[in-house]
Amino acid sequence: MAFSNAPGFSFIELQSVDSTNNYALAQIHAGLAHHGMAFFAHEQTRGKGQRGKKWLTDKSANIILSLVLSPPALAVSSQFQLSACIAVATHRFFSRYAGDETAIKWPNDIYWRDRKAGGILIENIMTGDKWTWAVAGIGININQTQFPAELPNPVSLKQITGKQHDTVMLARKLCADIAGLSSNLPANDFTALLKIYNQHLYRINRKTKLRKGSRVFEALIKGVTPSGELVANHGIDETFAFGQVEWLLPQAQ
Repeated sequence: MAFSNAPGFSFIELQSVDSTNNYALAQIHAGLAHHGMAFFAHEQTRGKGQRGKKWLTDKSANIILSLVLSPPALAVSSQFQLSACIAVATHRFFSRYAGDETAIKWPNDIYWRDRKAGGILIENIMTGDKWTWAVAGIGININQTQFPAELPNPVSLKQITGKQHDTVMLARKLCADIAGLSSNLPANDFTALLKIYNQHLYRINRKTKLRKGSRVFEALIKGVTPSGELVANHGIDETFAFGQVEWLLPQAQ
């Protein structure tokens, strides 16, 4: 897999938007977008997370970023390649500052210890059976230190390092990491990238409580398949698509 013409991103700063993903999608639908645009917002009023959740962020405190990508034609079943690529690049970026306790929580959250530092939401546009556009929204807690009570386990880079950070500079560095990794990822190299993804997988080779419907069970996290399914062993190996299973996480420390 290789993105067409991905040496870097055109970095565009926005003062305030409802959602950088919504803004990027609107640019695409209006015919104003091109591959490699990066929209950074200082304020986001209606940020989106996975499965309809909201991404809450203080003004000018964090990375709020959406990337416009024109990926190669891939089958729907292969779209995890894009998710894994961005997750690995974001992990690489964040661990540079936060250290080795950074992990990728399946499918593409960024964790430090047992606390959530960031998340990725990818929205795709299909034209017929072709994957024509992808918008990758990335939110990372950088300088925020107070979080809503309903968030169970947030953490920011400032809380980890004790330092204030330049969010715009860091967002540009994140774009460079994503561009560098994606431009060197031909299809036959996904195996190597998936290996890196699994090496940094949150709770890999550790027993974890999971819930599927009304069933709660403990299983050993074994890894993620090339199609993006979680593999867990509880006497037998069982695979789960995203949304099928809920993590019952330990108390954040």
